[in-house]
Amino acid sequence: MEMEGISESSLFKNTIRNMEHSAQIIKLSPAALERLKSPRRAIVVSVPVRMDDGSFRVFSGYRVQHNHVLGPFKGGIRYHQSVTLSEVAALASLMTFKNSLLNLPLGGAKGGICVDPTQISAREAEQLTRRYTSEIAPWIGPDRDIPAPDVGTSSQTMAWMLDQYSLESGFSQTGVVTGKPLEIGGSAGRDAATGLGVVYIIEKVLEKLSKKIKGTTLAVQGFGKVGKHAALEAHHLGARVVAVSDVNNALYNPEGLNIPELAEHYDSKMTLSGYHGGKVISNEDLLALDAEVLAPCALDGTINSNNADRVKAKIIVEGANGPVTANANEILNAKKCLIIPDILANGGGVVVSYFEWVQDISWLFWDETQVREKLRTVMYRSFDKVWEFSKQNHVDMRTSAMSVSLIRLEAALKLRGQI
Repeated sequence: MEMEGISESSLFKNTIRNMEHSAQIIKLSPAALERLKSPRRAIVVSVPVRMDDGSFRVFSGYRVQHNHVLGPFKGGIRYHQSVTLSEVAALASLMTFKNSLLNLPLGGAKGGICVDPTQISAREAEQLTRRYTSEIAPWIGPDRDIPAPDVGTSSQTMAWMLDQYSLESGFSQTGVVTGKPLEIGGSAGRDAATGLGVVYIIEKVLEKLSKKIKGTTLAVQGFGKVGKHAALEAHHLGARVVAVSDVNNALYNPEGLNIPELAEHYDSKMTLSGYHGGKVISNEDLLALDAEVLAPCALDGTINSNNADRVKAKIIVEGANGPVTANANEILNAKKCLIIPDILANGGGVVVSYFEWVQDISWLFWDETQVREKLRTVMYRSFDKVWEFSKQNHVDMRTSAMSVSLIRLEAALKLRGQI
């Protein structure tokens, strides 16, 4: 069954293509494949907001719940002007595969609103969030579907969602969302989790190649929630972060950028512009730098068939969701580039979101050292499983990661009698 409008985006098509390829490798049952191609539920809502100038606008909002055979739905909410139902559906399916791969007791979901968050005020953002929460409230909850921050949203967004949901349910339910501020049930270490997870994976890749992260050159595309923390953590471990970028341009310094100083500049200015510790280059030029590791941590499709031949890095670690298209993946594989896929590489965020959810429903909280140690254990264990499957079956890491994920999902579907 195919829902109308679901399969339009290139990200969705790439995801299905990757799944079908891995399904052939592991001889996945046709029933399981068909079951996982389509989301269980796609919710489309209108989100009316009275703007600051008195005008009235209606935004399109989405929540796609892909599969919950392993546990409650889990996935972020993004605010971006290019959000579509198909994109959200693709991201929801990636969450299913990611949670399965990381051995979490969670299903996959994703949500979003088609809005440019930089063009609305804080009051408008709050009203938008509260109304969106009300519209999807019948389908979310601590034991149903647990949203989290994503592109264009933050811990403040989650605080508004928590409050609105709690107001309507009659009592405080901190487990309804993750990525919240610490003061209202958030987890220590959540802000840095996705970027830290990327760095843990970089460490493991280099270890397999008999190298160390100290002194390794790294280029990071994106300097948001993922890219900034990946750069900071890598810098802290001694990596030479030679380039970072934001939506406007990139900064390059072959000797290594002063990432803590640059992060302070970015936090105060909300742009890399004006920082004089590196040469200004384009985002496209960053992708073509001769760095040992490239971490694309921005949006999907940034490395594609038009620019893949320019990529010089021998290791790509996908901090974003779907940054390397299927066609680009083939080009890079032919160049012997080692690509660590998103469902493994950027899993740190959902792992610590899971930790936060567990802490909320048990009312027992951990300090940041405990969170980081537990995260390292999950990321290392998941990497080793994917690496071992890759070597045993002579497939690339993307195929391996998807295969490991599908094996667990198929087993769960059979055990529950759904196939």
